[in-house]
Order: sequence, then structure tokens, then C-alpha cells
Amino acid sequence: MEQPQPAHPRWKHRPPGSNWGDFGPDDQLGRLNLLTPAKVRQGVAEVHEGLSFALSLPLDYPGGSALNPNRHPPVLRPTLRKGRVNFNCLLAELEPGRTDVLSDDLAILHLQYSTQWDSLAHAGSMFDANGDGLPEALYYNGYAAGRDVVGPHDVRDAGAPMSPGPAASTSAAHALGIEGMARTGVQGRGVMVDLRAHLGDARTLVGHDTLMRVLEQDGVAVEPGDIVCLHTGFADVVLGMRRHPDPQALHDACAVLDGRDEKLLQWITDSGLAAIAADNYAVEAHPARPGAAACCAALPLHEHCLFKLGVHLGELWHLTPLAEWLRAHGRHRFLLTAPPLNLPGAVGSPVTPVATV
Repeated sequence: MEQPQPAHPRWKHRPPGSNWGDFGPDDQLGRLNLLTPAKVRQGVAEVHEGLSFALSLPLDYPGGSALNPNRHPPVLRPTLRKGRVNFNCLLAELEPGRTDVLSDDLAILHLQYSTQWDSLAHAGSMFDANGDGLPEALYYNGYAAGRDVVGPHDVRDAGAPMSPGPAASTSAAHALGIEGMARTGVQGRGVMVDLRAHLGDARTLVGHDTLMRVLEQDGVAVEPGDIVCLHTGFADVVLGMRRHPDPQALHDACAVLDGRDEKLLQWITDSGLAAIAADNYAVEAHPARPGAAACCAALPLHEHCLFKLGVHLGELWHLTPLAEWLRAHGRHRFLLTAPPLNLPGAVGSPVTPVATV
């Protein structure tokens, strides 16, 4: 049974199984606190060949919006220079005698469209933290929706703008935004769990026992502060669809974690891992298999990791080339460097992770 916790500025009671307050009453980093200098040195010690693997999909993948109707591919547009299109711009036409040919552009990005990190403001839960009998909309460590994570009330202040310009919305994660993650550098020891090598490309729901069997067969040990990378092959399937994803085929493809498996969630807690990154769409099965009660989370692993533990989640990473190299060389550890964009207030971010072996 969860023991009573000391009072904190934002909560009197923390969710069962959570670590709220363990890293301090105002902590916004969660398990990234475990990426200590000693952990970085452990990652550096795994570099023997000096080979680097870029772990990002092109940011215009998966293509279209069939995988998620709320997210759309990036839009690239030229900027303007003195009222002209600033692409292949002959500066002499604006400033006689100049020899420069200039191009400059902008991007409209859905920040969680492709290879990404989720911030701790991405998923919260309803929980009665102040003991008044009424659940509140909260995020990790008791930060509150509407106070610390603020969104607009008018749909006109949401959605992709039709043209670039000043943002009408003042929505932002004033706490738990992606910038906290960015400032850590997100560097340490990565550990590859090669689910694809054992389970193939068929849709497989991976619970605790299956995961433990894969770890045992490959001799993989996960230690506190490690960043766990789950290779399922899903990103390869996405790449093979060449920006025209088939949602049904993708739904039937590759391994996903079973977020309803309490033993699996407890292992995430007990392992002390710092973060989880996968090459699939959501790390866990979405939709999750039916829960025991109608009130349970639609994304139980997200709730457990982001809301309770402060474990950041990476999605749609491209892990196959690295996983195949590691397996061929009898290894599973590497140096991982994966900071997101330092974009204050964002709840997710594209990332271009680099693994070095």
C-alpha cells in the first residue's frame, strides 16, 4: 500500500506507484535525473569502432495523415526578402552589384509527426492529488492542466495555420515542456532490445514474460539510467510504404508493448531505466487491449511512464541498421545522444538521435 507522503506545493497525495517528489518537489526532468556524468561515461565506454548511426526517419515520413489524422507532414516554404520569394534570390536584383544567390525557408511542423520525443506534458491523468475527493487534470509531479500546461479555449487558436505569421494562441507547457529535456543533452548509454529478431514482423503483443525471455536469450541487462531502445521493425515497414502508409497493414505489423500488463509496468519501475525509445508508433499497443474497468487509461503505458514516473518516450525511431550491426557483433550497448529541439513550451519534438558504437 502506498505510504503517506510529505506535503508538496502541488499535491498532498501522489498516485500509487509513482515517484513524484523523489527528485525534488519542483522536479520537471523525471528519470532523466539518472543521466549523470557517470552514466555518460558508461555510454562513452561503449564506443570501440567510432561508427555512428543516425536513428531518425526523414521528417516527412510516414507520409499523409492515415496513421494519425491529427498530424500532418511538414510544409516547407520560402521566406520573403523585400516582398520577393527568397529562394534562388539574385541579390543583384535588389542591390545592384551584388553577386549573391540566396535561399532561405521556413517549416510548419507537427512536432510529433515522425521521429520524436514525448515531453512529460504530453500525457497526464485525472487524479485527486489534493485529497478533496475530486480528481484533477494533472501531469507528472502534480503540475496542473490550465495552470502549468495552458491551452486555448477557441478552436481558431488551434490547428495548423494556413500561412506563417504571429501565433494567435498563447498555449504552452509552462512546466514540463520539451526544453527541459533538451537542456540535459540526453546523452548516455543506450541498450538495444531486439524484439524483431525473436518475433518477426507480425503484430505481437509483448508483455513482461515475453520481454524477459528476449532479454535472457540475448544476454541483455538493463541497469538504472539506461535508455532502452526497442527494435520492432515497424519503421522499416513505414519506409517501405514510401509516404503512402496503409493504416491497416501498419496496425497488423510488428511488436508492441502491452500497456495493460501490470508486471511489465512494474518492471519499468524497478529497472530504473531513464527513458524508452521504440521504432513503432506509440511504444505500446494503441488502442490498448480492454482494461478491467471502463475508467482506465486509453494509453496505460504512457500514463505509467509520463505521468507517474517521468519516463520520456521516443517513437518512430529508425533502429534497424543499428540493431542489425549490434547483433552481428554480439553487442547490445552503445553511446546514445538524442536531445530534442530546445523549443520552450512544446509538448513534443522531432529528434535526430545518434548512436555511436
